[in-house]
Amino acid sequence: MSRTLTLLFAIASGMAVANIYSAQPLLDALSGEFGLSRATVGIVITVTQLCYAIGLVTLVPLGDLLNRRRLILAHLLLTAGALAAVGTATASVVLLLGFAAVGLLAVVTQTLVAYASTLAAPAERGRVVGQVTSGIVLGILLARSFAGVMTDVAGWRSVYLLSAVLMLALSGVLYRLLPADDRSKPKIAYPQLLRSVFVLFAEERILRIRAALALLLFFAFSTLWTPLVLPLSEPPLSLSHTAIGAFGLAGAAGALAAARAGRLADRGYGQRTTGIALVLLTASWLPIRYLGQSLPALIAGVIVLDLAVQAVHVTNQTLIFRVRPEARSRLTAGYMTFYSIGSAAGSIASTRVYALAGWDGVCLLGAAASALALFVWTATRRLS
Repeated sequence: MSRTLTLLFAIASGMAVANIYSAQPLLDALSGEFGLSRATVGIVITVTQLCYAIGLVTLVPLGDLLNRRRLILAHLLLTAGALAAVGTATASVVLLLGFAAVGLLAVVTQTLVAYASTLAAPAERGRVVGQVTSGIVLGILLARSFAGVMTDVAGWRSVYLLSAVLMLALSGVLYRLLPADDRSKPKIAYPQLLRSVFVLFAEERILRIRAALALLLFFAFSTLWTPLVLPLSEPPLSLSHTAIGAFGLAGAAGALAAARAGRLADRGYGQRTTGIALVLLTASWLPIRYLGQSLPALIAGVIVLDLAVQAVHVTNQTLIFRVRPEARSRLTAGYMTFYSIGSAAGSIASTRVYALAGWDGVCLLGAAASALALFVWTATRRLS
């Protein structure tokens, strides 16, 4: 793949996935407008992430069966409609249904990743996956900054209405530039295609191990990012949406630093990269814990946490894409399902823990998940 084409995949993936994370810095605004309590407003994120998991199981495997180019364009057009529904919602039920549709369709990001890994040569696959994944992470993190600024300028609805327009524009660009999908497609029925995802888990040990790590990684990731808006928006800090969203820039710096992880995996250093990153992930919660005393300490912890999470995530994908080339969409679906379950569980658990035990309780929860991931890797590193 050329660097220009890789950049296009990264931009498209980042723009698509940003739609399911824009709500995180807006939880207080949604809570006030739709009458949701601080303890339950995290359900907005949970619904989106659970539907994302459903989409991973039901839609992403279609990339091994159908024309990926057409599948990607269809998902983006439908996403534009779902975003418009969120932006015009007047009742909480409509809002949640709109978020559910956004989550379901955002899995187009993973179809793009699988397509990029197929187009890449074996020697460059880790680099390509790393760069596309960096685009995804930048989309996730910069979504917070974008949402914060737009909310302060024009209200939270403007975030989703503008995103709908951007999805339509992205569809037009990809229609012109996305490569044709000329590979031969397997002749299997859709139910058989879905069952084969579970067969891959039974047959590929590396998929099981790396999926378990993904669940714990993104539990920790969501444990930080979902409730972070609450202490930052409350006294004594009382930061604006723009300021809160700017914390995504710190996370983006860590994500960019993690892009090299794919190249290290290409060179055979996947296990070493994983171990070092998990140690850093566990240690990052110490400076994050000092949110109330030092914002610079929080920023440093955020950078380290995001670097560690994305380094392991890129390495995970690079390693699992080495097996079963004909089933990369299904491998992606299986792996990312655990990612999504971890994200959803972290979102709901962290907001409830914050309501019960404050920021110290959130940090203890995140550190425990991170330490468990390190333990799982230590116990299985000779097996994967």
